[in-house]
Amino acid sequence: MTKSSKTRWPLFRYLGKRLFQDFIVPTQRLIILVSIGSLAIILGYILDIGLYVFWAYNCLLLLFSIVDLWLLPRRSEWSIERLLPERVDVRQQFEVQILLTTRQPQFVRIELMDDLPRSFAGSDRSYSVKSELALSDSSSLPSPPTSTSTPTGTFQGTNGTFSYVTRAEERGLYTFKQVFFRYYGGLGLWKKQLRIELPQEIRVFPDLSAVRGVLGSLQNALILDGNRVHRKIRSGSDFHYVRDYTEGDEPRYINWKASARTAKLMTNEYRPEKGKIVTLLLDCGRMMGIELDEQVKLDRCLESALALASVALKQGDQVCLLAFSNRVKVYVPPGRGIAHLHTLTEAVYDLKFDFVEPIYSVALAYLQRYLKKRSFIVLFSDMESYLYDKGLLPYMQRLRRGNPALLLSLGDPLLYDWVRIQAKDSHHAYIQSIAHQFTLDRLRYIHIMAGRGIPVLDVPADQLTLSVVNAYLDLKARDAL
Repeated sequence: MTKSSKTRWPLFRYLGKRLFQDFIVPTQRLIILVSIGSLAIILGYILDIGLYVFWAYNCLLLLFSIVDLWLLPRRSEWSIERLLPERVDVRQQFEVQILLTTRQPQFVRIELMDDLPRSFAGSDRSYSVKSELALSDSSSLPSPPTSTSTPTGTFQGTNGTFSYVTRAEERGLYTFKQVFFRYYGGLGLWKKQLRIELPQEIRVFPDLSAVRGVLGSLQNALILDGNRVHRKIRSGSDFHYVRDYTEGDEPRYINWKASARTAKLMTNEYRPEKGKIVTLLLDCGRMMGIELDEQVKLDRCLESALALASVALKQGDQVCLLAFSNRVKVYVPPGRGIAHLHTLTEAVYDLKFDFVEPIYSVALAYLQRYLKKRSFIVLFSDMESYLYDKGLLPYMQRLRRGNPALLLSLGDPLLYDWVRIQAKDSHHAYIQSIAHQFTLDRLRYIHIMAGRGIPVLDVPADQLTLSVVNAYLDLKARDAL
């Protein structure tokens, strides 16, 4: 294996750094002076003194340039540090700070640009909300730059802070690499520039607002997407407490011993058993990469799955998660408690879809091999994959014997709109007929699966979380988990 000449010869690396990364850049003032000098030289040639004007003007310009560069601080005097949060939620704005420090007090103008990852807002050198330079020895701040300009400011003293706000448009693990820095002062003819390597990683998690709503809700109520979901009055086999008898309570639950002690009727309150297992299956096939309302289907399903996991864990149940495409990508064994929710989030925050068809048999066979106890199986996938996969039904019928199951799919809003349009010509009528056919295929599949004891929910994206949580709470209320 041979190495390139750049790798073998350090001179190439040195010249590349000096000529391209850390080279000096002329300012607008210098360009204007050069233009004026050109006009003066032309005028001098007209007056037969062009050669004298040429040498005099350029010598003065060279002298001023040397003085200007000598007045600027050396590159080695600067120290740059980036303050970055370790984790953020997707599509949520956060602040990044860049700290500048010098050994000696300085008074210069600076330009800063951070190396944002591609999926971050502002990666095209635009800073979305604010960008300002906080000065250590000055109370006045420069006006914020426009969205297409490089942020500039006046640095005075020994330290300063540059801050800007950005957001990540996609989940995953990202790296902020370099900081690009230019500064100029004195006569303002030249800018010194340098590129500093500051690799820092940031983890972008799914939108956990629904999860926080669940964890912050009261014991007897749930809050999802701003809606309050009241729990139903439930019965079960797990004794909870003894309370006063009220009209409508079942007589068979009367606690006669407690009634004799208190001289009034008392009844036992039961609740469903805790410690049941909820298994979340996440399809990561190609259909889950389709964008729906500016968000891919996988992200929608992942956020709903984590919301369901938080509800189940708060109810005292265990949660297991398996993500798959044509292979098993992630498997998290059953666990309980809020700490397990953190484990689930860490396991799937950078989960991506694959450009392959999902193979349900691979996931369900893996689940049968490692999960031996009864479990509530919730499959997040796409209706098109359900319709054209022939291996799902036999496995689901086999699992259905000892495990309640629920299949979930995101409704297609475009299909919904095409069914309800008024056809104006044959072209629109043909599209509408195809949309009707696809809609009937989806309804037929839902009825077939319901007849075999496997419920299927094909719901709009904004109702997915509420639908799956209500289905879980309904099973929990009937003690059917």
